[in-house]
Amino acid sequence: MLDQRRPKKRLNLRKTLFVLPSLITLSSVFCGFDAIRVASGATEAEDFYRAAVLIVFAMFFDMLDGRVARMTRTQSAFGLQLDSLADVVSFGVAPAVLMYNWSLKQMPTLGLAISFLFVAAGAVRLARFNVLSMAEEGEPKKCSKYFLGLPIPAAAGVVVALVIASQSGKFDAASHVWPMMGVTLALGILMISNVRFRTFKQVRLDLPTVLLLTFVVGSAVAVGLQMGGAFVLFWMAIVYVSMGLIESAVGLPRRLREGSKSIPPS
Repeated sequence: MLDQRRPKKRLNLRKTLFVLPSLITLSSVFCGFDAIRVASGATEAEDFYRAAVLIVFAMFFDMLDGRVARMTRTQSAFGLQLDSLADVVSFGVAPAVLMYNWSLKQMPTLGLAISFLFVAAGAVRLARFNVLSMAEEGEPKKCSKYFLGLPIPAAAGVVVALVIASQSGKFDAASHVWPMMGVTLALGILMISNVRFRTFKQVRLDLPTVLLLTFVVGSAVAVGLQMGGAFVLFWMAIVYVSMGLIESAVGLPRRLREGSKSIPPS
């Protein structure tokens, strides 16, 4: 008799690898969700610190999922959309809830409005990023040298850095509600602005890059020694935002000239 048994199906490793980046992205969502839970019920400074650290873990997973997808060649439109949805939770809602309960709730109505504007700006920024990142055939484009608008993880990083730095006891940022409102509003505006921020995904090891890296590392070490390790993240966030603002200001005249040349004469 002929063997009628069906041949065993081989495991398609490539299809299995597609799941890995998504699992890492969902880990970022979990950290953001737990940060919201902790911040919503926070009553002590340690609770706010825990929520901030959870957002830092979410940043770690957010950086990891893209690298894993590129290493395994499993980038997809699905992964891009899932990553953006995860960012809305982990870097939009979570830091906004943290900032509100940590400081802005001292002015309940205005603080709530500004916290929501942070979330709304982050959602708009991610929607614009998705549109600009998709090729005509629906696949993700190759990473460019610049982001258009402040990346939402960087905006969340400023909030987290403020909370962590305040735990050092050297200053109480939470009690200064008006400056915190200004920072939150400014971050929202930068996210939907046309200011370009470096992605650091196409870095060439030339002299300007080496000098910049030396400055960043050296200044971070100096800040850590003088102020304490809690201020290093805050300083790095300031440096990144300042780099984008300075580069955009320096390149503005050139872009204006190019824009005027592209307008046909009437």
